[in-house]
Amino acid sequence: MPLEVFSAASLRRALVIKLRHHGDVLLATPVISMLQRIAPQCEVDALVYADTAPMLDGHPALAQLHLIDRNWKRQGLRRQTAAEARLIRQLRSRHYDLVVHLSVHTRGAWLVRLLRPRWSVAPKFRAGFWARSFTHLYPAQSDPLRHTVETNLDSLRALGMDPAAADKRVIMVPGAAAEARVAALLAQHGLAPGGFIHIHPASRWAFKCWPAERVAALCDALAAKGWPIVLTSAPDANETALIAEVCAALVGNAGSDSVCREFRFAGRQAPTIDLSGQLSLKELAALTARARLFVGVDSAPMHIAAAMGTPVVAIFGPSGDQEWGPWGEGHVVVASNTHPCRPCGMAGCNDSKLSACLTTLPVAQVLAACEALLAIPPTPCPRQGVTEVRRVAAPLMNSPALGRPGGGAA
Repeated sequence: MPLEVFSAASLRRALVIKLRHHGDVLLATPVISMLQRIAPQCEVDALVYADTAPMLDGHPALAQLHLIDRNWKRQGLRRQTAAEARLIRQLRSRHYDLVVHLSVHTRGAWLVRLLRPRWSVAPKFRAGFWARSFTHLYPAQSDPLRHTVETNLDSLRALGMDPAAADKRVIMVPGAAAEARVAALLAQHGLAPGGFIHIHPASRWAFKCWPAERVAALCDALAAKGWPIVLTSAPDANETALIAEVCAALVGNAGSDSVCREFRFAGRQAPTIDLSGQLSLKELAALTARARLFVGVDSAPMHIAAAMGTPVVAIFGPSGDQEWGPWGEGHVVVASNTHPCRPCGMAGCNDSKLSACLTTLPVAQVLAACEALLAIPPTPCPRQGVTEVRRVAAPLMNSPALGRPGGGAA
């Protein structure tokens, strides 16, 4: 395509494409915010998979949200073709001046050729058809020490735009319905905003999960200190089964793992409440916004908690915490200090679906991170659609007992 000097002042409509998982979509929100700031006259749309729509729905800088339903393929060739054709008509009717493609999904190259925007930008992927489809290219994520938020913003840097600190904020809006339901649930269980700890130990990828016995031991230790615990998971059967294992291993139940025994207590001063499989993504955001602390593994709920301003203890195994850790200040990544092989990026040791760096991660290490964040006085941090959000005052320094601080400066 011929190269034309980019002009933000000339933008009328822009389309941001992110065809990935929930957390990936959420971490793309700074691109939408920055475009709206740089070109306030521009309407910014987004194209994502339908199941990830809650991550962007309600974003204050978003004009329209276009969706691709993964189920189209299961509806037969005729219905799929009709659905794809409707989508193309909708996108063409917007007459985009700019398309920002934030992955190496081939659909993005085809869409740019069909929509014919004045400017288009995508990661450097391969020569030929891909490279010729876009007017601008930016380096694909290749540095394991560079966070995904910064890599996404490289798309706009390639156009000559320089992000400000405020542009780098990740935004998710729960919405009034989610806020109301969560407020009712907390009232039902006698929990006040800032008065409980939210633990989401599940992931769709089992090799990212901490063993249930150790999660239960952490719950017992925190409950013994007077902190009510709220456990959540997606409605997926494997995830709810993990929560069931955690609940079964709590004090007074079947827990007896010798590795965790030192954290077992004769009595619990606070309850553990199981909400696994009962909350939507929007409701999960509303819940975690009211928590004093979030504890979880490398998953979308971890990114949601960080976006809502809640202090996060993120448990990492084989995945890269510098690329995918909780974004912003005041969070801590806990990872093994005895496995120099991590982050390996594999689906468990030798792709076995079992990660030794997680199965051996001590309860004491995670508990120390929780205690450190809980010791920092929270400050009110109101956000749109949230009654009260708690945020720690400053990031923790690197500590061998805890792991590493997460993310970059928001």
